Amino acid sequence: MARPPRFDTGKLLDAAVALAAAGGPAAVTMSAVAQATGAPSGSVYHRFAGRTALLAEVWLRTVERFQQGYLAVLDGEADPRRAARAASRHVVAWCRENPDEATLLLYGAADFGRADWSGEHAARADLGNGRVFARLGGLAVSLGAGDEQARDRVALALVDLPLTVVRRHLRAGTPLPPYAEDLTEECTEALLGSMTAP
Repeated sequence: MARPPRFDTGKLLDAAVALAAAGGPAAVTMSAVAQATGAPSGSVYHRFAGRTALLAEVWLRTVERFQQGYLAVLDGEADPRRAARAASRHVVAWCRENPDEATLLLYGAADFGRADWSGEHAARADLGNGRVFARLGGLAVSLGAGDEQARDRVALALVDLPLTVVRRHLRAGTPLPPYAEDLTEECTEALLGSMTAP
């Protein structure tokens, strides 16, 4: 039986996430990841063709993990209002459970070199974003969003609002208050309150 690699891709990416959370995307270099894990530089280069590929994988793994949970919550409720409230809460709960990854998501793909990503990495990003936007669009219709302003209201309630609740605490390095999920859900419900399903 082959021995598992001592420095697997997951551990290298975990180190890169910690570096990005502490010092921003600029802190994620091949040598910094090698030093943080005690891996030889060759091990890092064996798994990532260069810094651009490393940055792409750090961003994509983080976003895909978040999106997987977010979509599962949206799909787990048949009632659109309950789905909206649950999704809003999920953003805050996920950030609470994954503070380094959440801090990373305060940046954007552009900060992680999106312009220089390979076609494969860019396609992965587009596919994931497309799934989320499609699901949010379907939910907006179910909630009665018949025009652009109403669709913007849904995006504000389910994406922008929960991120705003956590952003200040993440940037300050302070823990989220215990009521953050409840506050987010209440605000989401208030924003959606005037909408009526078709």
